[in-house]
Amino acid sequence: MRPKKTILCVDDNEQVLSVRTFLLETRGYRVISVNSAQQALDIVQQSAPGALDLLLCDLLMPQMDGNELVRRAKQLHPGLPAMIVSGTVNAFDRACSADVFLPKGACSAAEMIERIRVLVARKRGPKKAFVLQPAHPVMLTSVAS
Repeated sequence: MRPKKTILCVDDNEQVLSVRTFLLETRGYRVISVNSAQQALDIVQQSAPGALDLLLCDLLMPQMDGNELVRRAKQLHPGLPAMIVSGTVNAFDRACSADVFLPKGACSAAEMIERIRVLVARKRGPKKAFVLQPAHPVMLTSVAS
């Protein structure tokens, strides 16, 4: 069984955070839910590189917006994929630090899950190729002519 992927989910709206957490957990993800950007940044700082598989956050939050959170998180862990979700569709230009921007209500839950799956897979990288080694080494001899 593959280990669960860990998603750090950030939203200042408790109801949205609860629904998103439920949606992700029922799809097999391990979710760390926090309701402030500062809490999320603290978790990123304390986590080992590679421990988090995705940062999923709201764009508009008090104190620190999602774009600033993503920028700071990527300074700490450059390989951490990030997705910003916002209810403000015209805020796309403000979400420039994220790998993916999704406007709330403009995409279905299935579309969001698919985008998350792709981001998490991209973080993991391509599947490693391996070479089968023969059980018994074969000696190659050259025949001198």
